[in-house]
Amino acid sequence: MSDVTAIHNLVQKRNELKTEIAKIIVGQDAVVDQILLCIFSGGHALLIGVPGLAKTLLINTLAQALGLDFKRIQFTPDLMPSDILGSEILDESRKFKFIKGPIFSNIILADEINRTPPKTQAALLEAMQERSVTIAGENHKLDLPYFVLATQNPIEQEGTYPLPEAQLDRFMFAIKLEYPSFEEEVQVVKRTTSDAKTTINPLFAAQEIIDFQHLIRRIPVADNVIEYAVSLVSKTRPDNKLTNDFVRNYLDWGAGPRASQNLILAAKAHAAFNGKFSPDIEDVKAVAIGILRHRIIKNYKADAEGITEEIIIEKLL
Repeated sequence: MSDVTAIHNLVQKRNELKTEIAKIIVGQDAVVDQILLCIFSGGHALLIGVPGLAKTLLINTLAQALGLDFKRIQFTPDLMPSDILGSEILDESRKFKFIKGPIFSNIILADEINRTPPKTQAALLEAMQERSVTIAGENHKLDLPYFVLATQNPIEQEGTYPLPEAQLDRFMFAIKLEYPSFEEEVQVVKRTTSDAKTTINPLFAAQEIIDFQHLIRRIPVADNVIEYAVSLVSKTRPDNKLTNDFVRNYLDWGAGPRASQNLILAAKAHAAFNGKFSPDIEDVKAVAIGILRHRIIKNYKADAEGITEEIIIEKLL
């Protein structure tokens, strides 16, 4: 199959996937789009939203529609790394045997990831970056495709452990979920207070998703688009000569090179989803907020004046 045909196939499959998800999830179109961009680019996503916005249900529905194994890990203050990765036990023949933890699945829901201490949060780092885990000196490969979709509650800060910047940077997208509109909330109530059962049909095989990920990486990108993405990221750094006074006034730290890489990968996926064979600057702009919002660090002045990450990124765009 040629890449042109494969892109047309991807557009069709993505539309079918969104239709399948819409059987369960009302609205949240932009959120679903960003998660799909992330998955087909081979990245991980952090979902930020108040309780009750169907974050867990969305990820569960997505896993079913993708036809992938799914595990949910509820992050709590007493969770240990071995509870995620697995551990070695002594079996009947007095030999050590490795028992796999829930991280050995295609889609991991790290629920309320900021409720567990940094030691346990760090257990995910190797898995997210290398698609493998090392236990007792032995390296174990994870099954592909592999995605971590983490959730975080932005309003409850008591008893939480903010994610370190190194961990945040591993997430391709930070996606904010908003309250549904009045009409959408009416639909949610109707669907969730009846006895009707909805079946989600799996649309993909694991290898098919991996093939689409390779397809997106093969998409060519013009030099001016790459230069635009790198320039955009550079302008978030207060000490960079390209940076304007607005950024210098409100940011302490800017985004690193991983942001530039993710901007181009996500722009490729965004172009492919829209049936284009190469991304342009508009594709980079379309994914910029989700890619950059968790990679820039505001200063006290921005907090005092109510300047959000989104305002700063919009100003750069």
